[in-house]
Amino acid sequence: MFQIKNLTKIYDDGTVALRDVSFEVADGEFLVIIGLSGSGKSTLLRCINRLIDPTGGQIIWDGVDISAAEPAQLRQIRRQIGMIFQHFNLVKRSNVLTNVLSGRLGYVNPWSSLLHRFPAEDREMAMAALKRVGIADQAHKRVDELSGGQQQRVGIARALMQQPRMILADEPVASLDPVLAHSILEHLERLNQEEKITVLCSLHYLDLVQRYATRVIGLRDGQIVYRGSREEIRAMTDREFKDIYGEEAVRVSVVPQGREE
Repeated sequence: MFQIKNLTKIYDDGTVALRDVSFEVADGEFLVIIGLSGSGKSTLLRCINRLIDPTGGQIIWDGVDISAAEPAQLRQIRRQIGMIFQHFNLVKRSNVLTNVLSGRLGYVNPWSSLLHRFPAEDREMAMAALKRVGIADQAHKRVDELSGGQQQRVGIARALMQQPRMILADEPVASLDPVLAHSILEHLERLNQEEKITVLCSLHYLDLVQRYATRVIGLRDGQIVYRGSREEIRAMTDREFKDIYGEEAVRVSVVPQGREE
């Protein structure tokens, strides 16, 4: 069980990004976080693995308070949490295999990693991860030679190298077209269903949320304003929609446009 209790984040400039946020996530859930840009979605995900330190509250996983973890303990916790970023966060001049192997940095000697000296079993694991996401044939290409959808699959493969129990996906399809968005989310869904990896994913488009989420929370101005199951999000009323996105927001459907090369 994963629990957020009264989580608050106030940045140095006084911006209140999260206000007393509380919710629970059962093992194996695919929880989607929705809300406008600036609602606190990214801050929430980055607080969970302490890329950002919260101002107050607790982040508890299997009885361990991540928000209070000391550096050595935090390193152990982070090994179990994969992170997927909106803009991929890859080393564009390095090849695909090297980027995927960086997911093992928490497990190898730091000096070895600087020299890109990874054990043979890690290289085999990296190739298996690339095969899992369908791009093993791209292993020795530079990342900047790949399409956006392929780069995000490299990001997923890198996260798999941590052998995670949880994946945090921060707007993982925001820079992709609708067809590629479904492709990436299908990969995350398979990991969730087949390997029981808990997924916390922030998304914008409701049609994607309705297709992939097992449960949803909606943020507005750093506060939770909506909680719903897959069935409830599919039956969302206009009032609930406007409570999350504002009075002037209009629902739109995403229509697939083209295919990945």
